[in-house]
Amino acid sequence: MKQYYDIKDKHPEAILLFRVGDFYETFGEDAIKAAEILGITLTRRANGAASYVELAGFPHHALDTYLPKLVRAGQRVAICEQLEDPKLTKKIVKRGITELVTPGVSINDNILENRENNFLASVHFDKKRAGVAFLDISTGEFLAAEGTHEYVDKLLSSFQPKEVLYQRGRGNDFQALFGSKYYTFNLEDWVYTSDAASDRLTRHFETSSLKGFGVQSLQMAVIAAGAVLHYLDITQHQHLSHISGLSRIEEEHYVWMDRFTIRNLELFAPIHDGGRSLIEVIDKTISPMGSRLLKRWMALPLKEVGPINERLEVVEMFLKKPDVKENLEEHLRQIGDLERLISKVAVGRINPREVVQVKNALNAIVPIKEACAAVENPALNRFAEQLNTCSLIRDRIHKEITADPPTAIQKGKVIAEGVSEELDDLRSLAYSGKDYLLKIQQRESEKHGISSLKVGFNNVFGYYIEVRNTHKDKVPDEWIRKQTLVNAERYITEELKEYESKILGAEEKIQVLESRLFNDLVMALSEYISAIQLNSNILARIDCLLSYASCAVQYKYFRPEVNETAEIDIKNGRHPVIEHQLPIGESYISNDVKLDQDDQQIIIITGPNMAGKSALLRQTALIVLLAQMGSFVPAEVAKIGFVDKIFTRVGASDNISLGESTFMVEMNEAASILNNVSNRSLILFDELGRGTSTYDGISIAWSIVEHLHEHSYAKAKTLFATHYHELNEMEGAFPRVKNYNVSIKEVANKVIFLRKLVRGGSNHSFGIHVAAMAGMPKSVIKRAEQILKKLEGGKEKESLAKPLGEIGEKREGMQLSFFQLDDPVLKQVRDEIAGLDVNNLTPLEALNKLNEIKKLTGIK
Repeated sequence: MKQYYDIKDKHPEAILLFRVGDFYETFGEDAIKAAEILGITLTRRANGAASYVELAGFPHHALDTYLPKLVRAGQRVAICEQLEDPKLTKKIVKRGITELVTPGVSINDNILENRENNFLASVHFDKKRAGVAFLDISTGEFLAAEGTHEYVDKLLSSFQPKEVLYQRGRGNDFQALFGSKYYTFNLEDWVYTSDAASDRLTRHFETSSLKGFGVQSLQMAVIAAGAVLHYLDITQHQHLSHISGLSRIEEEHYVWMDRFTIRNLELFAPIHDGGRSLIEVIDKTISPMGSRLLKRWMALPLKEVGPINERLEVVEMFLKKPDVKENLEEHLRQIGDLERLISKVAVGRINPREVVQVKNALNAIVPIKEACAAVENPALNRFAEQLNTCSLIRDRIHKEITADPPTAIQKGKVIAEGVSEELDDLRSLAYSGKDYLLKIQQRESEKHGISSLKVGFNNVFGYYIEVRNTHKDKVPDEWIRKQTLVNAERYITEELKEYESKILGAEEKIQVLESRLFNDLVMALSEYISAIQLNSNILARIDCLLSYASCAVQYKYFRPEVNETAEIDIKNGRHPVIEHQLPIGESYISNDVKLDQDDQQIIIITGPNMAGKSALLRQTALIVLLAQMGSFVPAEVAKIGFVDKIFTRVGASDNISLGESTFMVEMNEAASILNNVSNRSLILFDELGRGTSTYDGISIAWSIVEHLHEHSYAKAKTLFATHYHELNEMEGAFPRVKNYNVSIKEVANKVIFLRKLVRGGSNHSFGIHVAAMAGMPKSVIKRAEQILKKLEGGKEKESLAKPLGEIGEKREGMQLSFFQLDDPVLKQVRDEIAGLDVNNLTPLEALNKLNEIKKLTGIK
């Protein structure tokens, strides 16, 4: 226990899995936590005189089952192994921490989601700016960026790191800037210094400076990146050769989307239960690498027309040549998760079966390279040049590893025949030795006339001859009896002992030799890490472009025209997610939207609830987003003058945990838009201002539209859906503001939603019709219609405050209350009854009181 506490003191915040023999044990508070999370038994054991300690453990071979549960529960786990063979020591076995697993630092397949990155992030910030670094240790991707607090917040929302590091003592500042939704860990102040970070990074990359990575000038990003590598030192991750570069995320290359926009457009996760995200709909990738890259492309859409059109050209070529597409898809299916497999080589965690998977992937690259080279497409031809088939190591794996090896090297039969003469000789001895044992069995059986004689083996005394009791008298004197069973006796002989030592010695040597040969092969493979990582990146890009082509075929998407103009012109656009959630037989009503900076900069959309205003807003942004990702889009024609920022203010939601009302959340999001607006922004406002009183809301909405129209340099293209019909008056005063409405049709006092955008404003919201469709009680609907008529007629509000009796109504499921009637006599009667002491009233007094009440009402 002293040894345990000494090790525990080094990582007090982690659950310590302490290896004792064949078990991992936890003690004290760790045991209580582990038992609750894992559902294992919590026991107590004596720990010295009059002292007890909680205990919970599980078998060592079940680590892959239990470790993921602890990490997913947000626990840090320190794995403490026995560092020497217990047979070779007479003292307490030496133990030490071999790995510290945290939510952001893991290479265990059972913890990782194969279609998601497992990013560890580090943030360094001051009052105005921040630097951020992202590392996925399972793939070797290492990225850094620097910018405003809003920019870093947007990146954290896009990359969704599993763990975020920051400077000790800055927890409140971090939460104020970036929220409390991340799993965080803080590091010492000195880690977040320029000298410590630069020294750690240059030491890792073995360079004299960071100029080659393009991050030299980003001091805060460099500090954040250095802290990431320092954290890997703390968590005992020393094998990092697969982290071969640091890439800069260049803000000027990608579309800006803040965290509100990423959430409101439901890019990665639906807001409501039962909904679907955009990534769910358009992810048709084959490999986990492609799926991870597609999420990155969605989080960082391009804003340079050249690279966008290069992607679109490849997708179009796949559609024109489906045989090329099918050929590439067929071979991509054989690739698997090459990116994570090669990272396992770096950390020495790859098993024989996974090495064969690497070989199969390299084999599949050969036809992919040929197919990309054979077509007339500059991007694919470039991919073909960059793909490296790594033929030397591929052939070596083919020659040295058996075709179907076991996952564990200890199981043997991993190295192929002909690789090592010594290994072949040992195998011959081990396996032909067993044949020789069969010959002994046959010879002795015939020699002594014992038909049931057999040679067996157990771990206690090795090889033995077993004779049934019926033949016991035939056993020769030189055999040594070793064990007596109910129906038989077991014997050993000198000859058996001699062969046993040869066979067992050979098996032990085989295991050592196979392990050495396999490790040599893995060392050779590690020299190809950077080449195979480049292959993985190119294959992931091809996979994403094939996914775009599959979507275009399956969903009837068309190629957009992305250009340098300031115009967005969409014909027959559809919402890429909602169109797949409609009832069977119902088709999505497509719409046209046109925005520019000369004539139609701001469109104010009015119309009833449920008519499709919100869907129209979102689909416009999603079509632009898909186009700038390089994908085909759900529209017959889409001319997209590229946008540099997409902003949304959609829906109402409280943030009660931070004490923010619906209106405060609305205003925060609107303020973020107005403070960051640019000349090429696309802005979507949906129902702005409904969190406050009508006149306040109208005033704020009007003022915001006016600000966007009259902005000194930014003519941001804006869609503004609203219930405030008063805003329709803005069209007359502001030349680039245009009114549209989502049309409906009234038939027999019922509303049919046509979901079509037409020119002109609407002055009716049909909210009462929607309430009726929702199943509101009929009396409520009827009363609402009466109130609406009076309000629209401009009558004074006091006239609305009528008791139910006067409007001749009766609520469903309720009896009309006697005391709701507005009559002074009845009030007097009520007061008389209220003053009675019923418990002490005699029958005669009750009759007299009833007579008095009768007189009050004027009844004779």
